[in-house]
Amino acid sequence: MAGGNRFLHVMIRVLDLNKSIEFYCQHLGLDLLRKKDFSEGRFTLAFLGYGDESDHTVIELTHNWDRTEPYPMGEAFGHLAIGVTDIYTICAELEQKGIEVPRKPGPMKGGKTVIAFVCDPDGYMIEFIER
Repeated sequence: MAGGNRFLHVMIRVLDLNKSIEFYCQHLGLDLLRKKDFSEGRFTLAFLGYGDESDHTVIELTHNWDRTEPYPMGEAFGHLAIGVTDIYTICAELEQKGIEVPRKPGPMKGGKTVIAFVCDPDGYMIEFIER
Protein backbone atom coordinates (compact mmCIF):
# COMPACT_ATOMS: atom_id res chain seq x y z
CA MET A 1 0.00 0.00 0.00
CA ALA A 2 2.65 2.56 -0.91
CA GLY A 3 3.08 3.92 -4.40
CA GLY A 4 0.92 6.99 -4.93
CA ASN A 5 -0.40 7.24 -1.38
CA ARG A 6 -0.13 10.59 0.38
CA PHE A 7 -1.20 12.04 3.74
CA LEU A 8 -4.06 14.44 2.84
CA HIS A 9 -5.33 16.20 5.97
CA VAL A 10 -5.89 16.20 9.71
CA MET A 11 -9.41 16.97 10.95
CA ILE A 12 -10.16 18.73 14.22
CA ARG A 13 -13.53 19.82 15.57
CA VAL A 14 -13.82 23.48 16.56
CA LEU A 15 -16.43 25.39 18.52
CA ASP A 16 -16.11 28.82 16.85
CA LEU A 17 -15.11 28.39 13.21
CA ASN A 18 -14.42 32.07 12.51
CA LYS A 19 -12.21 32.38 15.58
CA SER A 20 -10.28 29.25 14.57
CA ILE A 21 -9.85 30.43 10.96
CA GLU A 22 -8.57 33.77 12.26
CA PHE A 23 -6.08 32.02 14.56
CA TYR A 24 -4.67 29.68 11.92
CA CYS A 25 -4.64 32.24 9.08
CA GLN A 26 -3.70 35.49 10.84
CA HIS A 27 -1.42 34.12 13.53
CA LEU A 28 0.10 31.01 11.95
CA GLY A 29 0.05 32.12 8.31
CA LEU A 30 -2.07 29.35 6.80
CA ASP A 31 -4.40 30.14 3.90
CA LEU A 32 -8.11 29.37 3.83
CA LEU A 33 -8.21 27.05 0.81
CA ARG A 34 -11.92 26.26 0.79
CA LYS A 35 -14.96 26.36 3.02
CA LYS A 36 -18.34 24.69 2.54
CA ASP A 37 -21.58 24.55 4.51
CA PHE A 38 -23.50 21.27 4.65
CA SER A 39 -26.93 22.50 5.75
CA GLU A 40 -28.58 19.08 5.74
CA GLY A 41 -25.90 17.75 8.09
CA ARG A 42 -25.70 21.07 9.99
CA PHE A 43 -21.93 21.44 9.78
CA THR A 44 -19.26 23.45 7.95
CA LEU A 45 -15.86 22.28 6.75
CA ALA A 46 -12.93 24.64 6.24
CA PHE A 47 -9.61 23.50 4.78
CA LEU A 48 -6.46 25.48 5.60
CA GLY A 49 -2.86 25.01 4.55
CA TYR A 50 0.47 26.42 3.52
CA GLY A 51 -0.09 25.31 -0.06
CA ASP A 52 -2.60 23.74 -2.40
CA GLU A 53 -4.20 20.47 -1.33
CA SER A 54 -2.89 18.82 -4.49
CA ASP A 55 0.61 18.63 -3.01
CA HIS A 56 0.41 19.73 0.66
CA THR A 57 -1.09 18.21 3.78
CA VAL A 58 -3.78 20.51 5.21
CA ILE A 59 -5.97 20.98 8.30
CA GLU A 60 -9.70 20.36 8.06
CA LEU A 61 -11.67 22.35 10.63
CA THR A 62 -15.10 20.87 11.30
CA HIS A 63 -17.75 23.07 12.87
CA ASN A 64 -20.95 21.34 14.01
CA TRP A 65 -23.57 24.09 14.06
CA ASP A 66 -25.52 22.85 17.07
CA ARG A 67 -22.49 22.33 19.33
CA THR A 68 -22.43 24.79 22.23
CA GLU A 69 -19.91 23.19 24.61
CA PRO A 70 -16.16 22.88 24.02
CA TYR A 71 -14.94 19.45 22.90
CA PRO A 72 -13.04 17.46 25.52
CA MET A 73 -9.40 17.05 24.51
CA GLY A 74 -9.15 13.41 25.59
CA GLU A 75 -5.89 11.58 25.98
CA ALA A 76 -5.29 10.11 22.51
CA PHE A 77 -4.66 13.25 20.43
CA GLY A 78 -1.27 14.87 20.91
CA HIS A 79 -0.64 17.90 18.72
CA LEU A 80 -0.19 19.35 15.25
CA ALA A 81 3.40 20.21 14.26
CA ILE A 82 4.61 23.10 12.11
CA GLY A 83 8.20 23.70 11.00
CA VAL A 84 9.27 27.33 11.57
CA THR A 85 12.42 29.33 10.88
CA ASP A 86 12.56 31.77 13.85
CA ILE A 87 10.80 30.10 16.76
CA TYR A 88 11.78 32.66 19.42
CA THR A 89 10.44 35.63 17.45
CA ILE A 90 7.26 33.82 16.42
CA CYS A 91 6.46 32.82 20.00
CA ALA A 92 7.20 36.31 21.35
CA GLU A 93 4.90 37.87 18.74
CA LEU A 94 2.10 35.39 19.48
CA GLU A 95 2.38 36.04 23.23
CA GLN A 96 2.15 39.80 22.59
CA LYS A 97 -1.11 39.08 20.75
CA GLY A 98 -2.48 37.20 23.77
CA ILE A 99 -1.93 33.67 22.46
CA GLU A 100 -0.95 31.14 25.10
CA VAL A 101 2.54 29.64 24.76
CA PRO A 102 2.55 26.98 27.51
CA ARG A 103 5.92 25.54 26.44
CA LYS A 104 8.37 28.32 25.70
CA PRO A 105 10.97 27.84 22.93
CA GLY A 106 14.02 25.81 23.86
CA PRO A 107 15.78 22.52 23.27
CA MET A 108 13.61 19.45 23.70
CA LYS A 109 14.35 17.30 26.72
CA GLY A 110 17.28 15.04 25.95
CA GLY A 111 17.90 16.59 22.53
CA LYS A 112 19.04 19.65 20.62
CA THR A 113 15.97 20.34 18.48
CA VAL A 114 14.34 23.64 19.52
CA ILE A 115 10.58 23.31 20.04
CA ALA A 116 7.68 25.25 21.55
CA PHE A 117 3.95 24.70 22.00
CA VAL A 118 1.06 27.16 21.56
CA CYS A 119 -2.67 26.65 22.11
CA ASP A 120 -5.33 27.35 19.50
CA PRO A 121 -8.73 28.81 20.49
CA ASP A 122 -10.12 25.33 21.26
CA GLY A 123 -7.12 24.25 23.33
CA TYR A 124 -5.46 22.10 20.67
CA MET A 125 -1.70 22.07 21.02
CA ILE A 126 0.42 23.28 18.10
CA GLU A 127 4.09 22.32 18.23
CA PHE A 128 6.62 24.57 16.52
CA ILE A 129 9.86 22.88 15.46
CA GLU A 130 12.67 25.17 14.43
CA ARG A 131 14.06 24.27 11.00
